Amino acid sequence: MDRLLIEGGIPLNGEVYVSGAKNAALPILCAALLTEETLTVSNVPHLRDVTTMLTLLGQMGVQISVDEKRSIQLTAANVVHPEATYEMVKTMRASVLVLGPLVARLGQARVSLPGGCAIGLRPVDQHLKGLQAMGASISMEQGYMVARADRLKGARIRLDLVTVTGTENLMMAATLARGTSILENAAKEPEVVDLAQCLIAMGARISGAGTDVITIEGVERLHAASHQVMPDRIETGTFLVAAAATGGSVRVTGARPETLTAVLEKLRETGVRIETGSDWIQVQASGVLKAVNFSTAPYPDFPTDMQAQFMVLNTVAQGQGIAKETIFENRFMHVQELCRLGAHIEVQGNKAITHGVPHLEGASVMATDLRASASLVIAGLVARGTTTVDRIYHLDRGYEAIEEKLSRIGARIRRVH
Repeated sequence: MDRLLIEGGIPLNGEVYVSGAKNAALPILCAALLTEETLTVSNVPHLRDVTTMLTLLGQMGVQISVDEKRSIQLTAANVVHPEATYEMVKTMRASVLVLGPLVARLGQARVSLPGGCAIGLRPVDQHLKGLQAMGASISMEQGYMVARADRLKGARIRLDLVTVTGTENLMMAATLARGTSILENAAKEPEVVDLAQCLIAMGARISGAGTDVITIEGVERLHAASHQVMPDRIETGTFLVAAAATGGSVRVTGARPETLTAVLEKLRETGVRIETGSDWIQVQASGVLKAVNFSTAPYPDFPTDMQAQFMVLNTVAQGQGIAKETIFENRFMHVQELCRLGAHIEVQGNKAITHGVPHLEGASVMATDLRASASLVIAGLVARGTTTVDRIYHLDRGYEAIEEKLSRIGARIRRVH
């Protein structure tokens, strides 16, 4: 099993390029199931979750090829196995995103229930409720969700809670439904907008993506298209926080500043200097950092996927900072590991109260989930001495060649087997 060895205490400086967004790429790859023609997707990050999704689509019968520029061509002309097995879904919960496209185009889908998740419950009931409203029959058979429909019908669907994958699944399903569908209380994340733009390029009629009401007029068929995946806003934020926490100066290029407004506001509150351009963000730390309070919430508010990373910054900032987690009920598992490095953090229910310390000390720590992994890497970059981060297979699910990118901006970090 791989681990990372980090020699900390060195400010990060230089320029780093951000990869395509995993959370945008996964549903866009599933959109290929909506047409028998070829969908070409570029700027796809080379990540374990992307490989898993391509394996799943290949098992169904989708023809997949990758060119020298790492653009992926997907042709779903002959989908022979409209199924996502438990072995695939337990590895990556985003596999549930095949449900909507399969039942919309092929009239049937068999997808395993996701099971447990390290950071908390992620129910799929909103996906099923929406498909039933569009006329699908849903049954549970031996741990699988089985959906059937001759052709879905447009419907007005109000989601009981904001769900990104639920919004994406139902939006994809509605593109081929007969009539108009309206999704109320829809997720507003940029990744939802990116998927909508891909679907529109394929011939879908969608309006309102990026707001809480999305309208989809169903069409008879979708066609071939090309789409470039948006940059990863969470990877962008992770590099910015790492630069700030180490007292460095880093420019992140290939980024979209408008997708990170809440994170940039909180970074400015800590006392670092932020400059932005059309496709870059520069962070420069000078002087003592100030701890800040923040609360996670659906977009456009502070993202839950940045909570762990920002908490590291608070551990070495002056004063007390409170992180309130409102999305997942079990997303403070990194706290115990940060305390091994010398952080002073108290957990009270869904709040983590951080008291700044002069410095962290290197130690061996263990990652528990994707974003916890990123927080431990940042902590290792800040800490004096050597930090060993174990179980980094979590990290490989969402960060493309992170040790190589960090090395380019001055980090002493290496992967060992």
